[in-house]
Amino acid sequence: MKTILIAAAFATAAMIAASPASAATQQEKMKSCSADAKAKSLKGTERREFMSQCLAASPEEKAQRLAQKEKTRACTDEAKSKALRGDERKQFVASCVGA
Repeated sequence: MKTILIAAAFATAAMIAASPASAATQQEKMKSCSADAKAKSLKGTERREFMSQCLAASPEEKAQRLAQKEKTRACTDEAKSKALRGDERKQFVASCVGA
């Protein structure tokens, strides 16, 4: 269990390190959706529903996230099969996910 948590932490760290561009994209998307909602004079529930649909991940984004998860899982499994531990495992998983 501890190993899984450590692997998940490294996977998350790798994704965060790779996500500043996606954070900027998300902010731009939020601004755009908000401007569209304002232009349509949406309020309350209608605005919330519109924003949810507007901000929902596209199929491409979902596929990209799934691919990242699968790569992380494969790297973690490979580290496990090599019986890597501690810093060596951390470095291996980070470099594998980042590659």
